[in-house]
Order: sequence, then C-alpha cells, then structure tokens
Amino acid sequence: MDQIPAIARVFAYLSLLTVGGGMAAFPEMKRLVVDVHHWLTDEQLVHIYSVGQLSPGPNMMMVAEVGERVAFIPGAIVAALAFFVPTGLLTFGVGRIWNRLANWPWRAAIQTGLGPVAIGLAVGGLIIFARGAIFGWVTAGLALLVFIASMRTSINPALLIFFGGLVGAIALR
Repeated sequence: MDQIPAIARVFAYLSLLTVGGGMAAFPEMKRLVVDVHHWLTDEQLVHIYSVGQLSPGPNMMMVAEVGERVAFIPGAIVAALAFFVPTGLLTFGVGRIWNRLANWPWRAAIQTGLGPVAIGLAVGGLIIFARGAIFGWVTAGLALLVFIASMRTSINPALLIFFGGLVGAIALR
C-alpha cells in the first residue's frame, strides 16, 4: 500500500505520453516499471502488454494489471484512474479548443506535423517492446511471419496473436 503514491505519479505521467497510442508510452513505461521501480520484470511487462492487445477494450487497461501486481485492487484502481483521467481531461479540453480553431490557418499544418510524431513514438515503443519479446530464432521467425501476414493479408490480428501464442507455447516450453 505504500506504493500507491508512486503508482499514481508514474501512471499520471505516462498518461501524458500516449500521443500516438499506448505503444508510444511503452519505452517510458518499461523504464519506470521495470528499471526504476522494479515492479515487474521485462518479460512480465511484455506478457501483460501482449494480453492487453488481445483483450477487448483499450489495450492500455493493462496499467490496471500492473497496479494490481504492485498494490492489489487499490493499486489497480489508482493506476487506471491516474492513467486515464489526465489524458481524458486533456483530450476534452484540447478537443474543445480545436473545434473553435476550425478555420485557423495553422490547424492543417499542426495536424499534418503530428502524424509523423505519433508514428515515430509508436515505432520507438515497438523497438523497445521487440527487445523484450524477441530473444531467439523461434521468436524472431515468429515475429517476421506475423509481420508479413499482417502486411500481405487481411487476417484478423487477434488470430495472429492467438496462433503466435500457441506456437510460442509449443516451441518455447
């Protein structure tokens, strides 16, 4: 229970880094949760994030799982609130201002410039995630196969995740 204030600080801070989605916050989440606070191992964080990707709803509900592992149910509640409330309030406020600036000449330029920023943050998160998830020939081959399948087919990503988990369970016992 003495970790509750730290959970609140970490996840409120991380909530403001999610421009571009949850993967954009992953590198800093890994640094804080694994390297600084030692709440989880790198492998545990990758597993929790992976299950969050498969679960319905926002994949970043995984922050509640991290909070639960640190401080049980109160930790889960604090982590979820600290992560979603600041971003929700910021989004609401910026959305209202953005609507008022519909005819502002800089609006299109800002919107165009934020796309590459969001992509860059997401790719950075992907690289950090891959460092913890790809650790041998089997996982590298599996990652490559899933990448190719996702780029060349319209297979549901949930099926790719399911079959990847199945292959991992069989090949990596």
